[in-house]
Order: sequence, then structure tokens, then C-alpha cells
Amino acid sequence: MNRKIQPKVNFDDNEKTGSSICRKLINHENSKFLIAPLSQKRYIKNESLQMFVIIQEDRINITNHIYNYDITISLQMGQKLGRLFDNKVEEARMKFEKEMHGQVQHSLKKILEKLI
Repeated sequence: MNRKIQPKVNFDDNEKTGSSICRKLINHENSKFLIAPLSQKRYIKNESLQMFVIIQEDRINITNHIYNYDITISLQMGQKLGRLFDNKVEEARMKFEKEMHGQVQHSLKKILEKLI
């Protein structure tokens, strides 16, 4: 298996702190997610913390009602955050589909009972 080894990247303090904020928001129970398919931007909104984040390939934008930080990040960090975000959205999608299919089964059973 030929796997390319990426060179180790030394992240600066802002990049480390910004990515930590993103990871915590991605895992926060009150965070809501949005993906813009054409621009590949990933949005996190957390009303309880009054925070908004935009994750792009090479930058993180962190905003609330007081501050706005635009942090340049490495491609490696952008990919890591993108995967973490996408996995969280995929988890929510699976839960949504399970709930949706559960309702269909319940409805089909009701229809069958009416026919018997």
C-alpha cells in the first residue's frame, strides 16, 4: 500500500487555537451545520455560545457580536477540520434517515392493519 507521507507542518498558535475552537464547536450539542457545495465552505452556528464559524480550505473565520478573527490555516489543517465537520454532518444524516425510515415502517404497518 503506497501512502504518501505528508511532511510535518508546524502550526502557529492562532492556527492551533482556531482549530481547537472549531473542533469544540463541531462537537457541541447546540451547533448547527451548513455546507455550501459550490464554494466548499462549511458553516457552524452556535446560538447558545453566540458564535459563527466558516471553515474553508485555507482559512477559518470566527465571529460573534464582539469580534471577528480571520485565521489562515495550512492545507493539512483545512483537510482535518473538513473531515471532522463532514463526519459530524454524516452522523446527523444517518440519524435523520433512520428516523425517517422508522416513520415509514410505522405507517406501512398501519396500512397493513387496515387491510386485514
